[in-house]
Amino acid sequence: MEEKPRFLIVSTDVLPSVFLKVIEAKRLLSKAQAKNSSEACRIVGISRSAYYKYKDNVQVYEDDSTGQLNTLYMRLSDEPGVLSHVLQELYKAGANILTVNQNIPVDAVAVATISIQIRKGQTDIEEILKTVAGIYGVVSVKRI
Repeated sequence: MEEKPRFLIVSTDVLPSVFLKVIEAKRLLSKAQAKNSSEACRIVGISRSAYYKYKDNVQVYEDDSTGQLNTLYMRLSDEPGVLSHVLQELYKAGANILTVNQNIPVDAVAVATISIQIRKGQTDIEEILKTVAGIYGVVSVKRI
């Protein structure tokens, strides 16, 4: 019977540098700053065998202090620029937009859902909801 993997939270200060280099190589690949794993490994200075040995088992831990996730459900008037203005206001509020989904308008109103991440210490979700509700063309907005 296979044992379930166990996870540890360990400070990077005590880890062998190969783990940090694997994380960096994965970041280069995900952001298309390296064409392939060979190039990413060359850039960070590790062998491909070390990369492949650890790539699936080394992850960056993101705790809840990085931000609060929220999904906004909106009914928007079918007019040019309404969604664009909503996105601009979310940007101004410091929200990181994760997903945007807008349906085809029915009766001149389109339903849109936007998932956002708000970093701790920035504007709270209630303030964002008030701001978005005040945008011309926003029929209604609520957090789901």
